Amino acid sequence: MTTIPIQEAQARLLDLIHQLSPGDEVVIIENNQPVARLIPQAPPAREPRKPGNCKGMLTIVSDDEEHLENFKEYMP
Repeated sequence: MTTIPIQEAQARLLDLIHQLSPGDEVVIIENNQPVARLIPQAPPAREPRKPGNCKGMLTIVSDDEEHLENFKEYMP
C-alpha cells in the first residue's frame, strides 16, 4: 500500500494508474486523512472450459504407426 498526498496524486494521476498492478493499492490523503483509494480493476473472469470444444480439429490416422517409433520407451 502506498500513501500519497492529494496534490501529488493530482499531478501524477495518469502515472499512478498505469503503474498499478494486481494487489497494489494507492491511498490518497488530505490533511493526513485518507480520502480515496486507487485499486486496479480485476481482470474479467474466464468461462470454464467445455469438453468437446475442439471436436473435429484433430485427425488421427489409425493405420499410421510409424510415428510411434519415437515413443516406444514411453509405451507399455
